[in-house]
Amino acid sequence: MRADYLGFVGRLQSQHPDIAHVQVLNEHIVHVFHPDWVREVLVDQADALIRWERATEIFSVAMGQSVLVTEGASWQRQRRMLQPGFTPKRVTGYAALMTSAAQDALANLAQRPAEQSVDMDALMTTMTLDVILRALFGAHQVTDARPIAEAIQTLSHSGIEEMFKPFSWPHWMPLPSVRQVRHAKQTLDRVIQQHIQAQSAAQQQESEDLLTMLRQARDPEHPDQGLSAQELHDQTMVMFQAGHETTATAMTWWSGLVASHPDVAQRIHAEIDAVLQGETPTPATLQQLPWLQASLKEAMRLYPPAAVLMTRRAIKDVKVGPWTLPKGQLIAFTPYVIQRDPRWFESPDAFKPERFLPGAPDIPRGAWMPFGTGPRVCIAQHFAMLEMGLIGAMLMQRFSLAWPEGAAWPEGDLAVTLRPAQAIRLRLHQRAAIAPTQGG
Repeated sequence: MRADYLGFVGRLQSQHPDIAHVQVLNEHIVHVFHPDWVREVLVDQADALIRWERATEIFSVAMGQSVLVTEGASWQRQRRMLQPGFTPKRVTGYAALMTSAAQDALANLAQRPAEQSVDMDALMTTMTLDVILRALFGAHQVTDARPIAEAIQTLSHSGIEEMFKPFSWPHWMPLPSVRQVRHAKQTLDRVIQQHIQAQSAAQQQESEDLLTMLRQARDPEHPDQGLSAQELHDQTMVMFQAGHETTATAMTWWSGLVASHPDVAQRIHAEIDAVLQGETPTPATLQQLPWLQASLKEAMRLYPPAAVLMTRRAIKDVKVGPWTLPKGQLIAFTPYVIQRDPRWFESPDAFKPERFLPGAPDIPRGAWMPFGTGPRVCIAQHFAMLEMGLIGAMLMQRFSLAWPEGAAWPEGDLAVTLRPAQAIRLRLHQRAAIAPTQGG
């Protein structure tokens, strides 16, 4: 099952479209596929669920007791304290640093030989890592992104492997796999601590970055309580890891899909040229780029970065349609499979951004959930959508994308995120510049 988990769940759903039961060792797992029932469980009965204990144990290795891991009152307190930093209005304030990071990366890209293909994962990782460094710490990326990206990928691959094992080796064991994880964690800890200490020394009280927001965060129900030093580190770590890997992965798949569909690319180019007129995109102008926005959503439908949502444990009886699942039941949700259901998406394996255009038939709530759903929906979804839109607009404004002749579509590699198993390398051809309109 580990070798082809998504294929296994897909076959399960084709035989049992709404709900299915499997037994793995001594655990009984119910897979919920019908979007109405997904929401019935994750939204209406969220207080009856906790995240699967094995998964939280594994995630806590890299992310400590952060908002991604904690439960109950501790999670509620953290979520209350973090939420103000991720409202749509607050997120809009990060647009300038997002476009600045993209501008720097794309300017460097323009210097390469035209016939040289570009590793899109490396490009997107560079941009999104730069964005999260600026947003979190107010710092420009000044070091090589590769060690950081490799450390995150090591933890991601280790995490998914560990979830298929009944236990993990202690961190002090002299095993190669344990040493790799320990080294990766130390690499990220070092980066986080360096930036926290640097900002502390600078005493940037007026800074608008996320780290300052975390330092100043207070629980509305207990205004005298802030985050402890360890909580500050853990929340920063989860923002740092999740804040760029998922976005980079989504953008890498998107770039490959757009390059595979010249008709879609042409529509995106046309609307970008007409709306932006050579100007840098803004949150306001992004709303006038429906084909770009739809293509991003469709890419995340086909290749959701979090292809497998963290499994839940019922801590009380849970109702699912006509059934009642008993306390203790494991309940699994798989966006990769749910989002390819032919009942809700005609030709479900095809890339059709028009599904998400204004005026398209409604998609059932719960059938598209790349950010999850319910109280534990991704806290940074507005940040991610803005970042993807701005980066995508600037890339398509400057370049046309094409696959090298004979290149094959990559398979998916399921770690904590769903990454391309083979590199997506594209030819980027510089487009003729459009001069900004006078007074624009």
